[in-house]
Amino acid sequence: MKHRVLVLGAGYAGTYVAGNLARRLSPEDTEIHVVNAEPDFAERLRLHQVAAGQEIETQKLADIFAGTGIRLHLARVTAVDPERQVVAVTGADGATELGYDTLLYALGSHGEDHGVPGVAEHAFDVAARPSALRLRERLDGLPRGGNVLVVGDGLTGIESATEIAESRPGLSVTLVARGELGARLSAAARRHLRLACERLGITVVEHTTVDAVEATRVRCADGTALASDATVWAAGFAVGPIAAAAGLAVTETGRILVDRTMRSLSHPNVYAAGDSVHAIGDNGLPLPMSCATAGFTGMQALQAIMGRLTGSKVGHVKLAYLGNHISLGRRDGILQPVDREGRATPRHFGGRKAARIKEAILRTARWTSWHPTFRLPKRKRHLTAAPQASAAHATPYAPDAPAGRAVA
Repeated sequence: MKHRVLVLGAGYAGTYVAGNLARRLSPEDTEIHVVNAEPDFAERLRLHQVAAGQEIETQKLADIFAGTGIRLHLARVTAVDPERQVVAVTGADGATELGYDTLLYALGSHGEDHGVPGVAEHAFDVAARPSALRLRERLDGLPRGGNVLVVGDGLTGIESATEIAESRPGLSVTLVARGELGARLSAAARRHLRLACERLGITVVEHTTVDAVEATRVRCADGTALASDATVWAAGFAVGPIAAAAGLAVTETGRILVDRTMRSLSHPNVYAAGDSVHAIGDNGLPLPMSCATAGFTGMQALQAIMGRLTGSKVGHVKLAYLGNHISLGRRDGILQPVDREGRATPRHFGGRKAARIKEAILRTARWTSWHPTFRLPKRKRHLTAAPQASAAHATPYAPDAPAGRAVA
């Protein structure tokens, strides 16, 4: 039987690794499968733009993988059983199991509610395209002067607040910060951010913790209440419980523990990349959840899988956190470099130039994600040993399933 590589999640990391493996490994002894809940590639770095009402081009995963031989399963992962080497999924055709010999876990993250009452029922987020579209629909229905409250002043909160304020000047936007606005930025970058909020008419509420979200307001820890017709929850991200429930070695927050090559510490045929992985950077500190981290960890996982399957040397990819790129609407931005300890350096870049650089980064990330096999060598490499038989309990794959169709 062919060696089955199963990729869970088709975000920045999963799409890159799947496309590269499909181009480099011979289909005579290897097959690549990808599981993703949505049919489109989610350009997560632009979801705040989607929510604000901008038309952002999308691409079908079936088109991205066309001609690669990758088999795409449109389904939601519900469980992983690393002992049997199967993954339980639920799609349009119901529930089934998919077997694997090598697994790449790249399911990403979702918005973290921190246990605050009312977030699930009343708040919106931009962690996924469906939720961003729900927020957009809500904003479309608000009257002029309607109150939009963004909770969280991390990168997602800042970008969401400024994008909504610029795209919808008829709405009143408030940004709630747990501490000082832009606390992780340099002093000069914080001043730039504050001036941008003033220019866009954003009300900033600092040193405030939200204790509950209600339909028309949020209640704060100090007893005050802030009116809100649409509450955008951007107070952080978390991974799902699937890896921990599977018995994989994980951190307290559920991120998968790996070695330097992104290989699971507990299960050697499982790799992880993107937000799902707890990867230690070259500076000895955990890499943050970000698109850049997805790129670095995806490249490292690819090197490891390719090397071990083909008997070649496993190369080491640079694992670095270089800084933050923050858009402040379409015509302003901040580029904040960091030092080896992840602390903001005194110098930053701001204004239109920073916005143009951020846009170039977004366009590059999009293009490379939509063309995962571009300029890769056409040589197909064989495995060095007889492929390991997949788990006997797994439901067989249809031999000619086209990309874009879930199969059992």
